[in-house]
Amino acid sequence: MRGTAIRRTVVAVAVAATLAGATGCTSSGEPADSAKPSSSAAPSSAPVSSNPPAPTGPSVDALRAVERATARAGSARVDSTTVMGSELSLEATGALGWRDGLTGTLMITYTGGTTAETMRRLGTTAMEARYLADAYYARMGEEFAQRLGGRHWIKYVYADLEDLGGGAGAGFAEQMRNTTPHQAVKLLLTAGDVRRVGDEKIRGRRATHWSGTVGGPTAQTVDIWVDDRNLLVKKVERGRTKTGDLTQTAYYDDYGAAVSAARPPAGDTADFKELLAAQDG
Repeated sequence: MRGTAIRRTVVAVAVAATLAGATGCTSSGEPADSAKPSSSAAPSSAPVSSNPPAPTGPSVDALRAVERATARAGSARVDSTTVMGSELSLEATGALGWRDGLTGTLMITYTGGTTAETMRRLGTTAMEARYLADAYYARMGEEFAQRLGGRHWIKYVYADLEDLGGGAGAGFAEQMRNTTPHQAVKLLLTAGDVRRVGDEKIRGRRATHWSGTVGGPTAQTVDIWVDDRNLLVKKVERGRTKTGDLTQTAYYDDYGAAVSAARPPAGDTADFKELLAAQDG
């Protein structure tokens, strides 16, 4: 039971850190199932080939300007919520940068779902995730650290993630490499029905609302709100998973914010690949 608990937790943390860091849903509507790592379906941020040809015209020109401006900004503070059917819901806050791969730090709180219940029983209700160019690190609670010989951090090397859940981690790695707010704009640009909805107030700021539907095995809707500097202030993505609706809402502000993510001490860190190998052995 101890080995099973550790394995499930290692996989669940990978799912949560990826969903929170990517601040985006999957265009296929099938994120990883942390309860069944051997049969997980990995998230993928890349649009599927069955999408209709990208539209052209003034709307597309406006969105491409948003994509460029958001990419140039390089960093922002993020406040997001994610609900993945009955499996998991979480909140994440912090600052992320994307000039040279994903960097930054998020505080992630489990708020509901079967995975959250599993984590709570193991003494973990929240974690700190640090994203670096080659890996991300998740800080576990004291109770779970005792199961790891006193080590508090789990290290997830992107290049090793394909070994997670029979290959499901390859999707995680790709998603993390592509995760920036302007990826939502790229996704929206593939929608055949992209449209300007109108002007709205988002947390007191005037913003233009854009919406569209991305094709795939199940339709996914993408909504973004853009301020007068062509920067995203809000994004909502909705899709489907095997356990129900997948919805993520993210708010962005303080573009250009300073971002830091120190690599945890090696002596206080356990490598997820080694943990899984130990449990399999």
